[in-house]
Amino acid sequence: MSISRSKVAAGLVISGILTFTFGVVIVFVGPKIIDDQIIKNVEINPNNELSYTIWKDVPVPFFMSVYFFNVLNPSEILAGEKPMLEQRGPYVYKEYRQKENITFHPNKTVTYLEYRQYHFMRNMSVGNESDVATIPNMLVLGAAVMMENMPYAVRLLMSATFKAFGEGAFLTKPVGELMWGYDSKLVDFLNTYLPGLMPSSGKFGLFAEFNNSNTGLFTVFTGEGDIRNAHKVDSWNGLKEVNYWRTEQCNMINGTAGQMWPPFMTTESTLPFYSPDACRSMELVYQRPGVVDGIPVYRFVAPTTLFANGSDYPPNEGFCPCRQSGILNVSSCRNGAPAFISHPHFYNADPVLRSFVLGLNPNEEDHGLFIDIHPGTGVPINVSIRLQLNLYMKKISGITETGKMSEVVMPMIWFEERGYIDGDAQKTFYTNLVVLPAVMEYMQYTFIGLGLLLATTGAILLGQHRKKRGSEKAQLPHPDTDPRTSTIGKDPLLLGGTD
Repeated sequence: MSISRSKVAAGLVISGILTFTFGVVIVFVGPKIIDDQIIKNVEINPNNELSYTIWKDVPVPFFMSVYFFNVLNPSEILAGEKPMLEQRGPYVYKEYRQKENITFHPNKTVTYLEYRQYHFMRNMSVGNESDVATIPNMLVLGAAVMMENMPYAVRLLMSATFKAFGEGAFLTKPVGELMWGYDSKLVDFLNTYLPGLMPSSGKFGLFAEFNNSNTGLFTVFTGEGDIRNAHKVDSWNGLKEVNYWRTEQCNMINGTAGQMWPPFMTTESTLPFYSPDACRSMELVYQRPGVVDGIPVYRFVAPTTLFANGSDYPPNEGFCPCRQSGILNVSSCRNGAPAFISHPHFYNADPVLRSFVLGLNPNEEDHGLFIDIHPGTGVPINVSIRLQLNLYMKKISGITETGKMSEVVMPMIWFEERGYIDGDAQKTFYTNLVVLPAVMEYMQYTFIGLGLLLATTGAILLGQHRKKRGSEKAQLPHPDTDPRTSTIGKDPLLLGGTD
C-alpha cells in the first residue's frame, strides 16, 4: 500500500510539473497564436471570410439620417435680420455599399471602386420625402458670392437671369427633391452659356452626386508582409496627393479609406483617413475605452483642431482662406461655391457663428462624431460620422435677390452616417476575436493553477509517506537491546561456548 501511495504521489508531482509547464508555454505562445490569427483575418485576402466580407460588401446595417434647417423667416433675412431656423428630421436612408472592380496587384495593394445606394426608410423617419422644407437657394446665393468681384454690369445681368427663371434667395421644395435633385432650367441655361460656373449638371440636389455613385478609385495596401500597412491608402484616383489646398501637408492623402484600420492599437494611436466628400485627410484621436455588446472598444473622436482656422491652429493654414474656427472652407473642391462643412449646430466651433443665427443647440451626445473600434483588430464596431453643410451668404451689390441680408455662414442641413456590427457578423466577430482569445487566456491560468495544485498535492503526499516510513523504522528493536537476541550479560556456557 505504501509503495502504491508513493507512486501516486510521484505521478501527481510529475503531472503537476508537466501541466504547469504547459500553462507557462501557453502564456508565451498563446498571444502569438492570437496575434497570428488576427493578422490572418485582418489582411485583405479573399480567403479571410470574416473580415473580407465586411470589407467588400459592408454587410452590417448602415444608415444616413438627414436633418434640414427649415428657414422660418426668409423675408426678414432679406431685410437684414437674423435667420431663424427649425430643425426638421431625421429623414433616414438605408445605405448600401459594395466594392466592385476589385483588382489585386503584385506590390501588395488592391484597387477598387465603392458604390453607394440609398433607400428611404419611412418607418425610421419623421415624415415622408414629400414633406416640404425651406432652405437657402444655393443656385442664387452661391452664385451671387462667386460673382462678387465681377463687373457690376455682369452682376446686373445675372440678377436679371435669376428673375427670368423665377429663382429667388430661398426655395421651398419637397425633401426628396432637395436631396436627390430637381429639374432646373436655370442650371441648364448656365451650363450651356457659362460652362463650369455651376457645380452641377442635370438635376440639382444637395446629394444628387451621392446616390448610385462611387467615391473614386482607391488603391490600398492589403497588409501582406506588413500588417501595419493594412487598409492604408496608396493612391486615390491615381493621385498620391490632392491639389485642393495651399500646402503640401494639407494636400496629403493619409491613413485608410475610413472603414478599417491596422490592428494592435493603443491609447496613443490615432485614426487617420482620407474623405473624398471632404476633399481632405482627417484624423480622430483616442477619447476613452468602452464595451459594445460585450466587445471591448476604444472610442475615437474628432479633436477640437479638426476644423480650426489657421490662426488657432497653424497647421490648418493651408485650408484657408479661413473664417472662424470650426468651419472648413471647401469651395476649392466645389467649383468655387462658398460652401463650408462643420460639426452639426456648430459644435466645437467659435461661439460667434451661433450668434448669427437662431435655433441652434450644440451638444456632444447629439452632434459629436465618433468611431468605436476594436483595438486588437482595427475593425469599427459602432460608427457615427456627423457633418453639417453650410452656405456663406451676404448682400451682393447688383444682385437684388440678396436684398439687405447680413453676412452669415448659414446652416442648411446636417447628416449622420452610422453603422454597427450586429446579427451573424457580430456573433462571428465576438466568437473569433473575443471569446476564443479569452478562453485561451483563461486556459493558461487554469493549467498553471492546476499544475501547481497537482505538484503541491503530490509533494505533500510524498512528504507524509517518507515521514511515516521514518517513524516505522524508529520503532523497530535493535539487535543489541532486544532481550530475545541480545548477548550482553549472558553466561558464555549458556550460549554453547566452551573453555
